[in-house]
Amino acid sequence: MFEIDFDAVEEGEWFQYQDSHFDHEKDEFVFDPPNSDAKVRVRRTNDLISKQVSKRGRVSEIVLNPKSRQMERVSYIKDLTFEQEQKEMDDAFDYAITGLVGFKNKKTGAVLECTREVKLALMKLPAFDRFIGRCLRILNGMESARKEEEEKN
Repeated sequence: MFEIDFDAVEEGEWFQYQDSHFDHEKDEFVFDPPNSDAKVRVRRTNDLISKQVSKRGRVSEIVLNPKSRQMERVSYIKDLTFEQEQKEMDDAFDYAITGLVGFKNKKTGAVLECTREVKLALMKLPAFDRFIGRCLRILNGMESARKEEEEKN
């Protein structure tokens, strides 16, 4: 029988933190080998994003189609204000990052806890943002598909 630990699936996968730098020859960012014990637990955001989109609601309008000169009903997802978009992004990062181990404040030396404020502060760091983006691509299977495509070419 196949057993699944649903709690572990919901919490996410652990990734060893990797710093990154821009390689001018390849013209892309390259991830360095892990050089510390810092780890981040990341989970997929697909469920959260679909919930956020469903909460927005749809807007329907009757508009004139210039080609057919007939009135048509058009439906689209409601636009958000800048503040609403920022809150959704912050919620997504807070949801995606479920654990931090081995991260310390450089000034005080204090161990960073896995709180919303800490996660959002870390996401403002470009290298950490790239790392989380890479983790999410790996979880969604996109990273392996990109590598396969590069190998074919």
